[in-house]
Amino acid sequence: MTYFTDYSRKRFAILVLIVSISGFSQGMLLPLISIIFERDGVSSALNGLNATGLYIGTLLISPFIEQPLRKWGYKPIILIGGAFVFVSLIVFPLWKSVTFWFILRLLIGVGDHALHYATQTWITSTTDHKSLGKGMAIYGLSFSMGFAVGPLMVRLIQIAEATPFIVSSILCLLAWSFVFLLRNEKPERLTGDMNARGWNRYKSAILFGWIAFLGPFVYGFLESSLNALFPVYALRKGFEVDMILIILSVFTFGGILTQVPLGALGDKIGRRYVLMTGSFGGAILFAIASFLEHSQMAVAIAFFCAGTLVGSMFSLGITYMADLTPKELLPTGNLLCGIALSIGSLTGPFLGGIYLEFVKDYSFLLLVALLLFTVALVLFVFGRHKNKRPLTV
Repeated sequence: MTYFTDYSRKRFAILVLIVSISGFSQGMLLPLISIIFERDGVSSALNGLNATGLYIGTLLISPFIEQPLRKWGYKPIILIGGAFVFVSLIVFPLWKSVTFWFILRLLIGVGDHALHYATQTWITSTTDHKSLGKGMAIYGLSFSMGFAVGPLMVRLIQIAEATPFIVSSILCLLAWSFVFLLRNEKPERLTGDMNARGWNRYKSAILFGWIAFLGPFVYGFLESSLNALFPVYALRKGFEVDMILIILSVFTFGGILTQVPLGALGDKIGRRYVLMTGSFGGAILFAIASFLEHSQMAVAIAFFCAGTLVGSMFSLGITYMADLTPKELLPTGNLLCGIALSIGSLTGPFLGGIYLEFVKDYSFLLLVALLLFTVALVLFVFGRHKNKRPLTV
């Protein structure tokens, strides 16, 4: 029993390490490639379109990843996903082309999604339910910290343009190698009619856990829209560039600060209450910030406080899904959480861009506040009687 406990801890530590390096590479690539393209005179529209390759890759692989995971187990999927990321990163410096780099980002999206899907399903399937919230919070924290540190590597471009890619690929390879220390495991077998392929499994997972998918969706929306469009809006409002970076950083830091405490709180009082309260509080804070745009410091404080409330929505959403979904459907539920995150990441810049284009009299932050308030309302109305039900076969 002691060995099993020690092994479980080692497995969890390795999975968390892999996710942190994945976040690191993603956090580095977004600003790095944008800066390189901007220096080379690539249009901002094409630059932004190129960045969607990551999310498109995630969506492309989503319908095909669950069956291999059930057939082969977690370890092979993580190894394959990690190999995609490592090889793509090391190939970037070989040929600088907008099209070629888009394809590489698409492949990284495929690899990252396979890696994340396998690791989060492994954790949700094997962690004691009483501590699942805390475990997934640490998972989310590791990704967020890696994502926050990644942009610091952009400075290595001063040595040589290829240096950040090489450093990131080496770190990915080192983290990837630890996976060989783990024993392979497989998800719980499907039973009865749930063995049917196609939409039956997805319909059942959606019926059980649809409300939990709002967490990953909102997290993706916030992450992409705030990072991509708030700087544009803030510059039009006369914000200083350095202050914009600080505002975005304190929002991320706020989420990092409360990731584990909110996960542990969700274990005690329920994920729904934490998600609902966080969404409502975040809506209030973003609404307040929209009226304080004459003070950049006040906006920064509001962003920090909002980050403490909504920065954990992805990990809380996954654990809420695990509360609602039968264990044999956890791989499907985790897959749908990843799809919800990707849809949110693609929707954020699209809707935000339309809002900035056509709505001139109201703050961009009101759009964010409206989304969060809507989510809080849905959780309040539809989440009260959501409990895990046994599968009928």
